[in-house]
Amino acid sequence: MLSKFDDYPIHQTSLPLAHTVSNDPNHYDRFWCNGYSQDWYFAAGLAVYPNRGIIDAAFAVVHEGVQRSVFASGRMPLDRRETRIGPLSIEIVEPLRVMRVRADAADLGIDTDVTFTHRTIALEEPRQILTDGSRTTLDSTRMTQWGTWTGRIETASGVIEPDGALGTKDRSWGVRPVGTPAGAAPTGAPPQVCFLWAPLNFADRCTHFLCFERADGSRLVASQAILDVIGPDDPVYGPEAAARVAHLAATAYDIRLAPGLRRSQGATLRLLHPGAGGEERIELEPLLTFRMRGLGYMHPEWGHGHWHGDLAVGSETHPVGDLDNTEPWNIHVQQVVRARWGDRTGLGVLEQLIVGPHAPTGLTGILDGAGSGTTAAGASD
Repeated sequence: MLSKFDDYPIHQTSLPLAHTVSNDPNHYDRFWCNGYSQDWYFAAGLAVYPNRGIIDAAFAVVHEGVQRSVFASGRMPLDRRETRIGPLSIEIVEPLRVMRVRADAADLGIDTDVTFTHRTIALEEPRQILTDGSRTTLDSTRMTQWGTWTGRIETASGVIEPDGALGTKDRSWGVRPVGTPAGAAPTGAPPQVCFLWAPLNFADRCTHFLCFERADGSRLVASQAILDVIGPDDPVYGPEAAARVAHLAATAYDIRLAPGLRRSQGATLRLLHPGAGGEERIELEPLLTFRMRGLGYMHPEWGHGHWHGDLAVGSETHPVGDLDNTEPWNIHVQQVVRARWGDRTGLGVLEQLIVGPHAPTGLTGILDGAGSGTTAAGASD
């Protein structure tokens, strides 16, 4: 099946662009972004699942002690430039530089029009591959970029005008568990993942941290880097842009888990420089928590890639204090963190998803919480 994109010299396989190279139903292509201050947080996501014929999106805000979300899902358009569904849209105004996010859903409690502008290059993260027996459950690439926001977000909790507020955007694509699972023999292995991701913004530089760990603490993938803040006309990709990134020699962390929970009450990122560059440390202090269910992650109703009909729109509102932090769909979180790096002070997020046993934290069950005073140290690469 042909589409307008087939008129451009961008093919990666012998197939028209409407067809993915893999028939895996879990093939996806996702936009994701966030913005934050010490007092509020917002995030948006939109994805297509070509082999399921589905597009879905969500926009969420945490403000004045309340987490609000709007969800939309429907039939995927043939034209991939139509990155909108229902009241939600993400528009690439200038590739790798400017992106516009809208949630025209005042009747559901969120009315938003915000624009992201880059302050770093786009960083390609290492390819992430997870297997379960003979099956590949995750095979994806993610691109991360740091930036600032302008615009307006209006909810029942008040108005946010994020004039120059910091944030991150990412794009990821490949294969990820989404939608109704395909029929298969059970593996017998308990679910297990430890995922930590921390993009941090400082005045003159930004830092990147990523790790996937197995139950014994060994690494599946890890990455840590320091990026320059660049000017509005500097290259955002290519060899010159790549020179604005310092990849570190290893990836290491210490995380202090809150008693009874699987999320931090503080963490330390260790910056291990190549050669005789020595070590620096970034201390992370949590300020507020966003439950990733607000964008559909592990959501019991609005999980990613599920068919709700040609168009379905919904919303939810939760006082943060009423959310049960031990429920499966509230385990995956992003915390807005104050970051102290020597004489620098910045803001960022620490994303955490720890399910199943994980020896460094002493977690042994599927969703059991940490003991009092638990500290985990991630081994360096």
